[in-house]
Amino acid sequence: MKHVAIIPARGGSKRLFKKNIRFFEGKPVIAYSIEAALQSNLFDEVMVSTEDADIAEISIRYGAKVPFMRSAKAADDFASTTDVILEVLDMYQALGLFFDMVTCIYSTAPFVTPQKLRTSFGIMKNKGFDSIFTVVAFSYPVQRGLEIHDGKMRMIYPKYKNIRSQDLSTIYHDAGQFYISKVDSFRK
Repeated sequence: MKHVAIIPARGGSKRLFKKNIRFFEGKPVIAYSIEAALQSNLFDEVMVSTEDADIAEISIRYGAKVPFMRSAKAADDFASTTDVILEVLDMYQALGLFFDMVTCIYSTAPFVTPQKLRTSFGIMKNKGFDSIFTVVAFSYPVQRGLEIHDGKMRMIYPKYKNIRSQDLSTIYHDAGQFYISKVDSFRK
């Protein structure tokens, strides 16, 4: 089973320019994702998808491959992670390389570890899942969320108004670290 790790790293971030190669604890933040992927021994290929020459050079220095540069379309402000992953898979196919599994590891996830990757992949495989990703619980019950409507605050979910917060179910959100998927499932 061939498995590729794709680390998307756009150079044109509007909020924090070149955030992927800013230093964090002594090295570029992208280095943590690259090293975790390489040290996990899960992947036949660890690659960085970028349109930026500086990011490409640093990624190669830390052991990732950059076999092609990201297209302008996949590097614009409106491209999704899915757009980037599909472009990479299609580019590899054009080169005659086919993968059964794809893992997207975010370049700004310095707390990803080889063990987290291996554990998640093991759970996915043992449970027969098509995909798996990291989540974290919201720090406060979202059922108590508020919004501004016509200049006034109102509860988004008023039916929970009189329920104690400890009696509300835990709700999770994407932790923004990585996703693992069978390529066939990802393409659906």
